[in-house]
Amino acid sequence: MATKVYRVDGMTCQHCVKAVSDELAQVPGVAKFDVNLDTKLVTVDGDSLDDGAIVAAIDEAGYEALAVTE
Repeated sequence: MATKVYRVDGMTCQHCVKAVSDELAQVPGVAKFDVNLDTKLVTVDGDSLDDGAIVAAIDEAGYEALAVTE
């Protein structure tokens, strides 16, 4: 299982967390994730994680993601 971390600026409330969570839940290969409002970090665990799909999902929620780990 791989772990990837993304910085997601602009999240300010629990609605933001829910929007990102709802989109990430639909990405193939994502087993679990943590959206941390305080640190603005999203940690994603799973197999065969696709950076493009994860970033696109976060973008669909209305936020820009920047990978901080490979």
